[in-house]
Amino acid sequence: MILAKRSVLFSRFFAVVLKKILAKRFHQIIVDEIPIRKDHSVLLLCNHFSWWDGFLAGHLIDSYFHKNFHIMMQEDHIEKRKWLSYLGGFSIKKSSRESVKSLQYAAELLNDSPNSVVLFPQGALNSMHCEQIDLAKGYEYLIKNIKGNCQIIFAANVVDYFESFKPSVKLSLLDCGTNHTIDFEKLPALINAHYTLAKKKQIRLN
Repeated sequence: MILAKRSVLFSRFFAVVLKKILAKRFHQIIVDEIPIRKDHSVLLLCNHFSWWDGFLAGHLIDSYFHKNFHIMMQEDHIEKRKWLSYLGGFSIKKSSRESVKSLQYAAELLNDSPNSVVLFPQGALNSMHCEQIDLAKGYEYLIKNIKGNCQIIFAANVVDYFESFKPSVKLSLLDCGTNHTIDFEKLPALINAHYTLAKKKQIRLN
C-alpha cells in the first residue's frame, strides 16, 4: 500500500496552479453549496466519469470545504504518478486483502476533523450519462470504522458545453448525514435520486 505523504507547501503551490489550469480548461465551474458541519471531517463521494474528477474534487475541497485533501486511488495509477502522494493520494488494491488496510487508513484520516478523503464509490470510470450510480463494496466498511465525527457528502458532477468552446461543469452536493446517522440501506436510493435530479436540472441550466 502506498501511503499519503501530503506536503503542505506542495499542496498550497499545486492549489494555485490547479485554479489556473481549471480556469483555462473550463468555461465555468458551478458549485451547489451546502452547509459544512463544524468539527467534522468530510468524506466526499463523487461520480467518476473523467480524468478531471480528482482535480475537480481537489478544487472543491480547497475552495469550499477548506479541508486537507486526501484521495483514494487505484494502486497501479498512483505507482505511475507517485508525486500525487505528496498531494494526499494513497492507494487501494482492489480484489485484494490489502484493500482492508486502505479502508482502515482512510478511516483513520477521517478521525481528524481538518481532513477530507475523496472516494469514487463506483470503483471505475462510468459515463456521466449512465442511469444510476452503482456503489461498489468498501464504502460502508470505511464509514463504520470512522471513530470521530465525519460528514458524508455526495457530489453529482455533470458537464455541458452550451454556447462555449470550453465545457462548464456543475457540482451538485448532497449532505448524506454523518458516520453516526447515515442509513446504509437508504443511501444508494438517496444518491441516485440526487444524481437523477442533478441531470434534470442541468437540462434547464442557463
